[in-house]
Amino acid sequence: MALVPLVQKNQPINFPTSNYHLKNSIQSTRKTQITLQSHMITRRGATTNIFVTSVSALAMGAIISGQETANAFDFRMTTPEQTLEEAESRIKGHAQSLIQVKDLLEEESWKAAQKELRKSSAFLKQDIYTIIQAKPGSERSELRRLYSNLFNSVTRLDYAARDKDVRLIWECYDNVVVALNNILSRLV
Repeated sequence: MALVPLVQKNQPINFPTSNYHLKNSIQSTRKTQITLQSHMITRRGATTNIFVTSVSALAMGAIISGQETANAFDFRMTTPEQTLEEAESRIKGHAQSLIQVKDLLEEESWKAAQKELRKSSAFLKQDIYTIIQAKPGSERSELRRLYSNLFNSVTRLDYAARDKDVRLIWECYDNVVVALNNILSRLV
């Protein structure tokens, strides 16, 4: 569809010769303006249409998929603020569950090991971050470096389990244990 300008240059002006032609010309112009205005999409209107469509699609998706969608997200990780006391009381348990991934690795249950590794490391990450934030500023930079080292090792272990590279898995697991001991000795 080609766009044609409403007013073209160098066209002769035709003046109506009677009131009838003048009246029809004005009515025609008004109809054209109304038609153009009805097809104009404003930014507000477009945003509203997109919003309504998105909400409808989400509502339909929730109705169709039911409980599976709700279980796909772990909303506990988005809790606003974890207190220092909560983090200190939970850190040893979460560290222990990270170490217990060894049992799954020995059984060569790679998928289960990855799931448990991700779950326990996510909780441990939240605990350690909360404790680091409560420490004085002079200690934080070293603790953040240890924090980064630990969770980079966890990520490497996750990738090694995905690739089922046994030699690399045990090398990464040993690195995780060493990094975990380093950071826990400074935090607790």
